[in-house]
Amino acid sequence: MLTVGSVPSAHVYVHHLQPVDAVGDDDRVVRPPDPTPAGVTVPGQWWPPVMLRPDWIAEHAIEIDVLHVHFGFESSTPADLAETVAALATHRVPLVLTVHDLHNPHEADPTAHLARLAVLVPAAAEVITLTSGAAREVAERWGVTATVVPHPHVVPLDDFAERATRSLPAVLGLHAKHLRANSDPVPVARALLDIARDRGDVRVRVDLDDAVVDPDSTWFAPHVVDELRSLAQDPRLDLRIHARFDDDALWAYLREIDASVLPYRFGTHSGWLEACHDVGTPVIAPRCGYFDEQHGCATYAFDESGVDVASLAAAVDEVVAASATARAADPDERRREREAVAAAHAEVYRRAMVSA
Repeated sequence: MLTVGSVPSAHVYVHHLQPVDAVGDDDRVVRPPDPTPAGVTVPGQWWPPVMLRPDWIAEHAIEIDVLHVHFGFESSTPADLAETVAALATHRVPLVLTVHDLHNPHEADPTAHLARLAVLVPAAAEVITLTSGAAREVAERWGVTATVVPHPHVVPLDDFAERATRSLPAVLGLHAKHLRANSDPVPVARALLDIARDRGDVRVRVDLDDAVVDPDSTWFAPHVVDELRSLAQDPRLDLRIHARFDDDALWAYLREIDASVLPYRFGTHSGWLEACHDVGTPVIAPRCGYFDEQHGCATYAFDESGVDVASLAAAVDEVVAASATARAADPDERRREREAVAAAHAEVYRRAMVSA
């Protein structure tokens, strides 16, 4: 049995690194729950990650075989992470790092995130990433070979319901959530509306979490909301502002739309795209990062003036043609993929322990 301190443990991606079915103790990977930070304000809060603190490592090193870092280290400076790395070396706990993001979607300027990665990547006994393109970039930046392990499913395996029969007009869904740093929905919505005006077979649906209209929220964005409301005066664009979807509501939403348009100016990989693949919703992704390597999808570009409308229109053509035959992923195939992902992680952990 291997005990892996996971940063974090409470995340759907991390949960789905476990095999679906229980296996023998010799092969089992155990990921203890996240330690609770001081002064938590949100139920189940795991950030800032306690496992990255040198004092926690000193006290608990004997309890874990490997420390595996995924998300949440943006709260640490490079100097903080250097102390984490030194503590791990002192106590002979190997570091495994998954490079999910080469440009943190919550930070417009990539400089700080790359500086943190510049500490973690060379110090890691093993590095994982999700696509071959990201692995090439890791090698080019830091001279480190990353093991490519695909993203596991996001939607529960018992919830892969078939999509309803589709009819025109197709609904192009743009969900901007709470407008994190990489999201730029207004020019994308405007371009989609122009496309809808030119053709009669598509409509646009734009969703926002209601935090963006709450003056007390960090995410309050009245100017963005005003611009989208102005666009929504055209009946071809349906603007919906509502409480954040829980998981069941999110899966239902993804099944209601005929394509999901990702309004990202930058990014690397996407759990949202993975959920779309699970339920069979075609995706239109920006030509940044490695979204199209996760799963084949239509793509569009941003240009100096905003959205390259020609590329977006071509992507709409592609997804409208595909939407009538779109199907949910095969749960048995996704189960087999998850088992392979779990086995690949167990092998990485074993290699890391040998090198410690």
